[in-house]
Amino acid sequence: MNLPQLLQDSAGWLAWSGLGFAVLTGVAFVARWGLRFRLVGVTSFTVLLAISSWAFSVSYTPPVVVDGALRAPVVFDNGTNLVVAQAPSSIDAKAIEPTLAQLAGNLRPGGRGGDEVVIRLRQLQPVSEGLSQPVILGETTVSTVTGNTIATSTRGEG
Repeated sequence: MNLPQLLQDSAGWLAWSGLGFAVLTGVAFVARWGLRFRLVGVTSFTVLLAISSWAFSVSYTPPVVVDGALRAPVVFDNGTNLVVAQAPSSIDAKAIEPTLAQLAGNLRPGGRGGDEVVIRLRQLQPVSEGLSQPVILGETTVSTVTGNTIATSTRGEG
């Protein structure tokens, strides 16, 4: 079961459980049971979980996966206009552009200060013993307003 379906199902189950606890809480107050105030807390928490689960299922967007792209973790993000990702050492020149497209597709524009974000894919290449140099393999510019890629340039390996 995928995450969106799990969230949708759990929201329904939690909502029905909250309704059941609400009925049980009502019975507890009418019958003057000693645990009636504890049931108020259980009911409130279950309803809160149902609402939270529903809200997360509505707002969740799965990550973009591009064919031919490799996983490149983001190593720097200034929150405004620059994101840098680390390419694996075994990256092929053909995988640079799909990896950049995948990084651009997974960029969340909310809260960024500028209209454009530059995404760079870098690789650390050894220079000498214990010393390496970052080499930019490619970069793409993405509009945070439209979400479209504006420009892409690759430099290849080396």
